[in-house]
Amino acid sequence: MLRVNLYKKLHHFDLDVTFNAENEIVVLFGASGAGKTTILNCISGLSKPNSGYVQLHGCVLFETKKTSVAIQNRGIGYLFQDYALFPHMNVWKNIAYGMKSENLAQQLMEELHISHLKNQYPHEISGGEKQRVAIARALATEPDLLLLDEPFSALDDTTRTKSHEELLRLQRMWGVPTIIVTHNHAEAEKLGDRILYIEQGKLV
Repeated sequence: MLRVNLYKKLHHFDLDVTFNAENEIVVLFGASGAGKTTILNCISGLSKPNSGYVQLHGCVLFETKKTSVAIQNRGIGYLFQDYALFPHMNVWKNIAYGMKSENLAQQLMEELHISHLKNQYPHEISGGEKQRVAIARALATEPDLLLLDEPFSALDDTTRTKSHEELLRLQRMWGVPTIIVTHNHAEAEKLGDRILYIEQGKLV
């Protein structure tokens, strides 16, 4: 289980949220600039809250003035909005970066139908393919938590629908808590086991 209590002073408002997540998909839904990505960054360790805590499966990742576990030691897979693939590495090397098992990495490539792309570079593949590579890279680290920041926003409607189904299938298969940020209501309804509505840094 993920347990989150975050307070962080931002430019236009204060972020102040508390929520839990089981082995489910929780969607953070709200307008752009509502604080959704900041929540993911605080959970992952990319941003530091002013106060609060982040606990994952009973392990304290952050607690005010006591603990702040390094990003690479938090056991979190983070899929950024732009996918953040390494442009100088081919698909296989991107996925293998940080992997714990070569067999798992190969299995993920097969599950996501990207094995044939292993020797290609990010600039040579489509947006949907980049997304699947980024998901494979995140899962190859065997994370205890998966964070996705508007992962479908750059995809066309057909690819987006396929990606939704792929994510739901993978989440059922891997069973890790998954937090998704979106401002697309239909997407939130389709993907979320629960939807948390964020407005000006608060749950509403």
